[in-house]
Amino acid sequence: MIRVHVICEGQTEEMFINEVLAGLFVPLGIYLYPSLIGKPGHKGGNFKFQRVLMDVKTRLLDDENAYCTTFFDFYGLPEDFPGKKEALDLNDIKARQEMVTGRLVEQLSKYIDEQAMRRFIPYIQLYEFEGLLFSNPQSMASEIGQPGLVIDFIKIRNEFETPEHINNSIATAPSKRIKRLFNQYDKVIHGSLITLEVGIDKICKECNLFDAWVNQLKSIEALS
Repeated sequence: MIRVHVICEGQTEEMFINEVLAGLFVPLGIYLYPSLIGKPGHKGGNFKFQRVLMDVKTRLLDDENAYCTTFFDFYGLPEDFPGKKEALDLNDIKARQEMVTGRLVEQLSKYIDEQAMRRFIPYIQLYEFEGLLFSNPQSMASEIGQPGLVIDFIKIRNEFETPEHINNSIATAPSKRIKRLFNQYDKVIHGSLITLEVGIDKICKECNLFDAWVNQLKSIEALS
């Protein structure tokens, strides 16, 4: 049995890990344990590097046989988060991700020993959680009970190279686009329901950065 602590930015991400992603790993003997960043009762978001440091350090040092990963949204990171300022100057989303995850590991390594850091797998999405939903616009429209919106969702998806490219500004983030078309959209209620309908295989096929993270987690089996 391999344990992986997943530090999540918010309740939607935590629910997604529990209800959608975790089942993919159980046959591999890998068990994901999501929790919100910060103190008990914290609802996620609005966190700083020191909070990340404390949570990662606690999970790696208090559970020496477990791994730890993060599940954060790039645009939700504070402006002074390691690597964010430099990443904003890069156009390629993979390069942005590598910049911020690299700087995060660099800063964490100043406070956490090398042996423990080998069990840390950084992951920061270059898009809002809702970007994943656009992996299948038909499922989005169906699951929220608005089949008539499928054309609008397809149009949004087709404007971008991948669903992971949709989050190009705060004003045009995926959730904002959805709410403009369906103002009853609720991130927590609808998020996991839609991803369950879309299916993890479809999400991995459409979202390369997300798929790479999933494969990193799967590779833990070979390392242990």
